[in-house]
Amino acid sequence: MMTETGWRTDETLHRRPHVQRITGLSRSTIYAGIASGTFPEPVRIGKRAVAWKGSDLDAWVAACPRTGDGDQ
Repeated sequence: MMTETGWRTDETLHRRPHVQRITGLSRSTIYAGIASGTFPEPVRIGKRAVAWKGSDLDAWVAACPRTGDGDQ
């Protein structure tokens, strides 16, 4: 099942380039958010590879403050 944010609500794993496209965040902003505790931590999927759980990204989006008046 796809959400309006573009990732699946199950435990699908998403690599960083996809996370960047979906969130609009740069690589450095993602890792700064991880360091500050404001962005989900990735899970290790290999010796030099990480990915993010779709459910963690959904929760992050849900917690993000909304801007504007909602008429868009």
